[in-house]
Amino acid sequence: MGNKNKTISFRVNEDAFETLREIAEERDISLSAVFRNYVDMLVAHDGQVQVVPEHEVDEGDDSSSFPPKVEVPKSFVREHERLELEAEHLRDQLEEHRRYVTQLRQRVEEQDGEEVIQLEELDDETDREEPFKLG
Repeated sequence: MGNKNKTISFRVNEDAFETLREIAEERDISLSAVFRNYVDMLVAHDGQVQVVPEHEVDEGDDSSSFPPKVEVPKSFVREHERLELEAEHLRDQLEEHRRYVTQLRQRVEEQDGEEVIQLEELDDETDREEPFKLG
């Protein structure tokens, strides 16, 4: 159970291929070695590799890292957490409201056989003799 190498193949456009070949020639290594070096670097840095031209590497600020990190005040984090809790509460309320509306619709569907009297109709028939019962 040794460490077995795997082969990766992919396509690049002609311009990119020529550029990669030039890089390999400059470093006096094979084109495959260029890719192996890149993959090794990618694995070593847990996928966080930034490709920059060589002349920009020396100008780089040693204090900065890739990916960039930003400090956030605790008040911002607390506000974000508060808003997340509020959003969760509102989602719960919305779900409760939806269940209530579904329950009411089911009750209306179950009572289709019963007579439903609209209040507007009662106003039109004010001279009716028999009283209405609610409930």
